[in-house]
Amino acid sequence: MMKIIIVGAVAGGATVASQIRRLDADADITIYEKDRDMSYANCGLPYYIGETVASRDNIVMATPDTFNDNRNIQVHTYHEVTRLYPDDKKIEIYNHQTKETFTDTYDYLILSPGASQIVPDLYKHDHVFQVRNLEDTDKIDQYIEHTHAQRALVVGGGYISLEMAENLKHRGLDVTLVHRSSHFLKQMSRDITDTVPQVLEDNGIHLKLEDEVARINEHTVTFKSGDTDTFDIIITALGLQPNTKFIGDALELNDKGYIKVNRYFETSNPSIYALGDAIETFYRHIDKTATIALAWGTHRAASIIAHNLFHKDREAFKGLLGSNILRLFDHTYASVGLTEALVLEMDNIAHVSHTQKHKASYMPYSSPLSITVYYEQSTGKILSASVSGKSGVDKRIDVLSTAMIGGLTIYDFKDIEVAYHPDYSSPKDIINMLGYKAK
Repeated sequence: MMKIIIVGAVAGGATVASQIRRLDADADITIYEKDRDMSYANCGLPYYIGETVASRDNIVMATPDTFNDNRNIQVHTYHEVTRLYPDDKKIEIYNHQTKETFTDTYDYLILSPGASQIVPDLYKHDHVFQVRNLEDTDKIDQYIEHTHAQRALVVGGGYISLEMAENLKHRGLDVTLVHRSSHFLKQMSRDITDTVPQVLEDNGIHLKLEDEVARINEHTVTFKSGDTDTFDIIITALGLQPNTKFIGDALELNDKGYIKVNRYFETSNPSIYALGDAIETFYRHIDKTATIALAWGTHRAASIIAHNLFHKDREAFKGLLGSNILRLFDHTYASVGLTEALVLEMDNIAHVSHTQKHKASYMPYSSPLSITVYYEQSTGKILSASVSGKSGVDKRIDVLSTAMIGGLTIYDFKDIEVAYHPDYSSPKDIINMLGYKAK
């Protein structure tokens, strides 16, 4: 019987455990999870705080008991793996409830430790929170409920900051967002995200751009600009760091602490695999490494790891494109491929932008849709694309992602036959227009 230990649950660990059980009814599978909860809809957490998701039960996917009953997989929460002994195929575990340390052995070890929000000492106060897991979400929800919080400060300019600003507003709070730059969603083209500040302000979010928090004295915040204000609750989202300190020098990490894996999600030790937010993998369409904390790659990795544990015809990962999308009030922003900063470091680069209505302009509720595509000028190879608008963004980003997977160039876009109906597109869709303009 194969003995498999998984470090970390949630999306990566719970999914790979389920995939393994689907392929082998007899494998001995154990998950050690350092936090309280083992499986929940991480991407839905802000929407529970904003009361779009009405019931907490809707975002809880499984508990240790249901996982054991339904899949015969042992899950130990509040159990933190503190050290690896790869040569002995052994790990050290600390039980946070009993305060005891013990060891366990494995045939294969799968690491899914995830990543944590970066929290400078400045923000370590009782009314300052991050949104990393369900436990954090419960604390925020209960704090707002019990203190009757009215005024919120959100710090940062990425996905979590924008989602939390929107959902706190939906919750009825007066929301201010501070961002040290004026560029939001930096993985996207700046010309596509330039509308974000206006969208926020139009929906009642107060903005402090190109400013930072300098001091927090109880509920009084002093900004670097010299302004002061008071807030009942503060949410920070200042970037991620991988939870890999426990690995030490047992495995090869990159210079930022991410676990290096190959095309099979094997680490530098062939008996240890890794997946999720804590790994360094690679882009699909260009020879560059990638650390992308998105759900699709984690679920794909879980399937590949499970397959390769039990099949001789090993399956290899083809890489990530980093397709992503965000709804912000009545607008949507999406991108695929390299970040704009990475593209601008390259040579032989061109870009094309176009804006037109997402469907026939004479139809009710037609609205502007904008796309920017960066590509290799000599070959037309697509490197990245960003899209924004009120409607039709998801359709176009998925077309762009599929085109990149299929190896289409920007010059092929004029030949993509988009299904036409005046309520969905135009005879020359915006995708086609990008191809015409590039040519």
